[in-house]
Amino acid sequence: MSDTSSTFSESWHRIASEHPALRPDIRIQRQRHRGELGYVLSHPYSHQFFRIGPEAHEVVARLDGRRTVEELWQECLERHPETAPGQEAVIQLLGQLYRANLLQYRGAADTEELLRRGEASRRQILRSRLANILFAQIPLVDPDRFLVRTLPVVGPLFSRWGALLWVLVVGWGMFTAIGQADALRDQAQGLLAPDNLVLLYASMIGLKILHELGHAYCCRRFGGEVHAMGVMLMLFTPMPYVDATAAWGFRERWKRVLVGGAGMIVELAVAAVAVAVWSRTAPGVVHAIAYNVMFVASVSTLVFNLNPLLRFDGYYILSDLLGIPNLAARAQLQLRVMVERTLFGVVGETGPAKTPGEAWALAAYALGSGVYRVVVFGGLLLLLSDRFFSLGLALAAIAAVVWALTPLVRLGLHLATSPRLNRRRLRATGVTALLAGGVLTVLAMVPRPHHFRAPGLVESQHWSAMHTGIDGELVRWLAQPGERVGAGQPIAELRNTELDLRERAARAELEETEARIRQALQEAIPNLKPLESVRDSIRARLEQLERDRARLVVLSPHEGVWSLPNPEEIRGRWLSRGSPLGTVIDDRGFRFRAVVPQEEADRLFASPSGHAEVRLRGDSGRVLGIRDLQILPADRQQLPSAALGWLGGGSVAVSTSDPEGRAALEPFFEVRAPLTAPEGLSLRQGRSGVIRFDLPDEPLLRRWIRSLRQLLQRRHQV
Repeated sequence: MSDTSSTFSESWHRIASEHPALRPDIRIQRQRHRGELGYVLSHPYSHQFFRIGPEAHEVVARLDGRRTVEELWQECLERHPETAPGQEAVIQLLGQLYRANLLQYRGAADTEELLRRGEASRRQILRSRLANILFAQIPLVDPDRFLVRTLPVVGPLFSRWGALLWVLVVGWGMFTAIGQADALRDQAQGLLAPDNLVLLYASMIGLKILHELGHAYCCRRFGGEVHAMGVMLMLFTPMPYVDATAAWGFRERWKRVLVGGAGMIVELAVAAVAVAVWSRTAPGVVHAIAYNVMFVASVSTLVFNLNPLLRFDGYYILSDLLGIPNLAARAQLQLRVMVERTLFGVVGETGPAKTPGEAWALAAYALGSGVYRVVVFGGLLLLLSDRFFSLGLALAAIAAVVWALTPLVRLGLHLATSPRLNRRRLRATGVTALLAGGVLTVLAMVPRPHHFRAPGLVESQHWSAMHTGIDGELVRWLAQPGERVGAGQPIAELRNTELDLRERAARAELEETEARIRQALQEAIPNLKPLESVRDSIRARLEQLERDRARLVVLSPHEGVWSLPNPEEIRGRWLSRGSPLGTVIDDRGFRFRAVVPQEEADRLFASPSGHAEVRLRGDSGRVLGIRDLQILPADRQQLPSAALGWLGGGSVAVSTSDPEGRAALEPFFEVRAPLTAPEGLSLRQGRSGVIRFDLPDEPLLRRWIRSLRQLLQRRHQV
């Protein structure tokens, strides 16, 4: 038998003489989870489900209204002295059944009590909807009759032959998408263009209707009823939904998992068909819709539906695969039990975990899902506030109440009134106050190391881009790429036959003009002055032609290493004036040009003498020393190189309308720092990396408040 602390409860006298009974319309079905027997209590009209274990079933099976709670508990002890639930567990079980409106009592007050509990249940539903206001559900129709009528047509798709067809279609779609990867990536740049937003939303609605019908048909295929279909206001954007919770009552685990994944299965099949349509259509409405369907199916499946940290499809699939019903509730309960046992010294409650490893896993899931939910919803609030600032501000206030104020109030009430803390209330209150004060003290008063990173690239302090000074055919190279050249050294030789012809014609014209001048000296003195003017013009033209001929040999502007990729590809080609011929880089001195966001530049201006270090991509184990920092005071919009922007694989947001990929979406400050390379590391022009700036230590809370203010100022000018 369990130990005394877990067997008996100080609150037992409050319910020991009650005569509870399970409502007669409740159905009980057996299930197996991780090899252990379990039971599901379901209400056929409200479609509520409640899962219990075999120990709890021993109590529930005796709730007939004739025996008191004390009598049925004693019977459980006599029959199963080793596994019978303790008094505290029985109290919790009856409380959960009572709140779920699954119990009734004898007496004239039953009707009034049921009405009161119904009203309490409605208030609980209202509170739940307020807590999930960003994902409010509005039921509209009962689709069950429609599903039954059309199931003979759709049902065969949920069979072995349907699974084989799905594998073939999705596999072929993936093969096609891989072959068109470059074109898919290029079209993504116009996904959020104004003329595509309507098509994107229409594609999303159509795909989500098929997604929800996939859940509904699969549930009906295995005998489950689907009585609710409506609209979910996701960020106040109407999206379809169906209630397929009847699948929770299926005994076979694979059926429950298949119903949970049916929506994603349908989405992937539709996406595969969309790939085929997209690859065989020209740019237009059909082509754009097919691409939008592919994008929505991939993003929504990975970020929302498949993610088990949110209560979408992935959550229920993980719950069934692990064999842990009500995973989120059990994880939160386990976390609370561990906190109360470790910090408050409360004993007697074991929690739902059966092993220490499972207990830590459940606690980690509770913490991770809570943090992830806040991060995702916070990001969605920012996106919403960009379009509708007042609405976003109101939702942020509601979220603060639901996620911050309400938990604090509940914690206070729990510390003040919970029966489990009767003998530990002073310790629980003191530990909570000590922890809260300690956390606030550390966040607000204890300085912490402070640094930030900025992307940049290596650049020679003296380098020049070489270009042709005149049109011509590239005859030969007079130097080799990678070779060190001196100032004025020939690099390439061009040939321009037209230039030769123009020079011959000019010289012949000059000879003719000089002959006419000699004749004028002998015969017609008045014609001498115009002829001399023509001769001077021809001589000037010849001088220009000689300068152009000199440009046929491209010279190095200064000493350095000449660099040009694939020089043999352009030899023998005709090059227009201004064509690039590589760069001459003075390798005796390099610097690092970094792009610093405006919000970070303020702190950098305040402490420009702080420590900084550079690490290059591909060789992050080596630290490059910084001798001096030069902060350019004016903000800029053009990046030093397209490699720092999104389109070039960098981290800086750039405008998709800029063909060069150098126009940053937000102004930035440029920081230049001379580099000192360690021995054995050769610096190369254009090599990207990251510079880390170490700033004076500062408490975390002060940093977070400043970052929040900068975020609001940058996005909303408040």
